[in-house]
Amino acid sequence: MKEGKTIYPFTSIVGQEAMKEALILNVISPGIGGVLVRGEKGTAKSTAVRALADLLPAREVVHGCPFGCNFGDEDKLCTLCREELKKGEKLIEVSVPMRVVELPLSATEDRVAGTLDLEHAISKGKKRFEPGVLARANGNILYVDEVNLLDDHLVDLLLDAAAMGVNFVEREGVSFSHPSRFVLVGTMNPEEGDLRPQLLDRFGLAVDVVGEQDLKQRKEIIKRRLAFESDPDVFIADSLDEQAKLTNRILEARQKLPGIVPDEETLGMAVDIALHLGVDGHRADLTLVKTAVAVAAFDGKEQVGKEHIIRAARLALPHRMRRRPFEEGYLDMKELESWIQEM
Repeated sequence: MKEGKTIYPFTSIVGQEAMKEALILNVISPGIGGVLVRGEKGTAKSTAVRALADLLPAREVVHGCPFGCNFGDEDKLCTLCREELKKGEKLIEVSVPMRVVELPLSATEDRVAGTLDLEHAISKGKKRFEPGVLARANGNILYVDEVNLLDDHLVDLLLDAAAMGVNFVEREGVSFSHPSRFVLVGTMNPEEGDLRPQLLDRFGLAVDVVGEQDLKQRKEIIKRRLAFESDPDVFIADSLDEQAKLTNRILEARQKLPGIVPDEETLGMAVDIALHLGVDGHRADLTLVKTAVAVAAFDGKEQVGKEHIIRAARLALPHRMRRRPFEEGYLDMKELESWIQEM
């Protein structure tokens, strides 16, 4: 537990295994492109997002940098940090906790992307940039609750930044960019409206969550929540070992990830699956491969196997199955799993 916070432990969340796995895989490999969690209220969506950040270790960043640049990663420093280095200044390392940066529904484009002071640029000949939400999100988790109620152009802006890892702002010919690498998590209740298919497809993974239907599981949810509310310090202390194990597993997976190179068989299976399902475009194939690699890393494996592709398919493909307006996406995983095993 991070100092000053009382957050329900990630490993104590009962059920919702697909949601938890999708969140973990995005933390291991942010290039997957974020996760969209769809479901009714009271299904631990917000709890899981905040618990995930609390689970992760502190980050080493450049002291005083408004964009939270990772210390020691000179290839991905912002313009301001690069200018400091050119002047011969020494960057100072500081440790900061992983944060959940929330985007309010009332946010404007300027508040999200940041603003350029054109008058200052013209009169002084120097750019002045006021950072926005995407600056604070760099290196953290960007959480958008009720993302389906956000203006489409803002969702586009978030998805562009998540895909490129850079936020680019231009006003009247004056431009500024800064690193914006974050884990994007959107949550929504489908009863309040859906995302356009074009936006839905751009989320790397999607998970549908419902209230637990198993009697024992529902009782366990109540028991744990009451215990947490009664004495959070004791409840959190009891979860420390499991939390530490999961944290270490995530960190080991991050280290292993770059060494897992998908072979021709893996690429062929991903393409065959996409063609078999009639998925449009190539984003499904690419996301399926990235996710399968992250699953293999999380399992501590050196290469991708069929079991990793099957688990990745459950998260990367269902929301891309929509073919016509008002038609719900559906993926028969039993049929697909049998088909993959026979490949």
